[in-house]
Amino acid sequence: MTDTVPAEAPVPRVRDQAPDSAASAPAGTLGELMVRWVVACGMFMNQLDSTVITTSIPQIAESLGESPLRLNVAVTSYLISLAVFIPVSGWIADRFGPRRVFCTAIAIFSLSSAVCGLSTDLTMMVAMRVVQGFGGALMTPVGRLILVRSFPKDQLLAAMAFVSIPALVAPAVGPIVGGFLTTYLSWHWIFFVNLPIGMIGIALALRFVRNFEVPPPPKFDWRGFVVVGAGLALLQFSIENLGHPLVATPVLVGLFAGAGTLLALYTWHALSRSEPVLDLNLFRMRTFRASTVSGGLCRLAIGAVPFLLPLMLQVGFGLAPIASGFITFVTSIGAIGMKTVATRVARRFGFRNLLMYNAGLLGLMIGGMALFQPDTPHWFMLSYLVLYGVVRATQFTNVQALAYADLTPTTMSKGTSMASVVQQLSNSFGVAIAATTLAIVVGGSATITPRDFHIAFVVLGAMPMLSIVGFWRLRPSDGAEMAGQGRRGRR
Repeated sequence: MTDTVPAEAPVPRVRDQAPDSAASAPAGTLGELMVRWVVACGMFMNQLDSTVITTSIPQIAESLGESPLRLNVAVTSYLISLAVFIPVSGWIADRFGPRRVFCTAIAIFSLSSAVCGLSTDLTMMVAMRVVQGFGGALMTPVGRLILVRSFPKDQLLAAMAFVSIPALVAPAVGPIVGGFLTTYLSWHWIFFVNLPIGMIGIALALRFVRNFEVPPPPKFDWRGFVVVGAGLALLQFSIENLGHPLVATPVLVGLFAGAGTLLALYTWHALSRSEPVLDLNLFRMRTFRASTVSGGLCRLAIGAVPFLLPLMLQVGFGLAPIASGFITFVTSIGAIGMKTVATRVARRFGFRNLLMYNAGLLGLMIGGMALFQPDTPHWFMLSYLVLYGVVRATQFTNVQALAYADLTPTTMSKGTSMASVVQQLSNSFGVAIAATTLAIVVGGSATITPRDFHIAFVVLGAMPMLSIVGFWRLRPSDGAEMAGQGRRGRR
């Protein structure tokens, strides 16, 4: 596989200009700040909805007359819908314009969320979660696309540091918000709350986000979309079954085999077509490959911690849910603090050194959570998790930004869709690996001990360590312009 970066093709300008037009706008203007807030709020809604339902499942199940175990399908259907529709997000944005699609996505997401709150049976709930997943599948990738078209590359890292906070904070606050609304209002409000937020988001997007236009996209690859959508849906369902078994092991093996077959067929299809729905040629770019593949290993571990840590604190250590929630929430403080120094750190060390050494530190800190014991002072855990929040945010933000280092205006939409697919699968795989490891360690035992969780944390900590090889293959000059180091020749 070659490491060459495709030459940037000239792009005709239509109405609003392509990304470099943003360079003429003064940094820190109200418009630029509002663009960041609009995209950040959209991402927060999407990420929050992935976790807020978990603490409310018993109450929802009782209200709908279902078993709590059956309610797992309401979570899985949303994640499968995301996996299926993310690949089409870039094409839709190019066809109808990012602002129009982003506002439509928020409207679909918010309205379907409200109808979820009105559900009278499980079938209605699942149907609306699928529709909600479609809105979410457009909202996050197109939000990122708005960012990369609104800011020049030397300002993009700072913008991404700002909007990455919701993706890091939402998994921590989701269970707290869900528990609070369910306890003091009702479970319906975990869905109703999205409606006013969505209305505000649409109004701000229409006011501050430009509807960038590019040349019309090529004819949509329907055949590729059906094949890759089915493959990703099967893969997502199979991953979810690793952590929450719904089918027998032989059936699960067959599902993974089916997913692998469909994705292999799509690979053959994509490599023989000039404009596939997901462009695999993007992986020829060294920076994009490092961001998605090596970065995926880091996201895998990062995404599993919000699942595994509260479980250890409550089941392993016997803490109350509210105490567990506030302990895990402090990781968000570190993430917010990192926003202020993200650009300076990248400028000082460059993407290669920063991602390589920080991946090692990330792995050590996740593995280090195996040292937590029931009698570990809370102040120590809080301090440790604040520092972990800084390390986690550093890796997450810079890995996300690196994906755009060598993308051209014509490949921005494709790159955003592909990066979003990999991120979605990485997060799901992380939780599945953590749950499966825990299940294997526990075996047939009736009780789960702190030591069982410790082994799972060590396994997760190894994932970022494996990513170091991929980051090591980067060149010191890769992403120099985005890191604010100026344009450097490749060495």
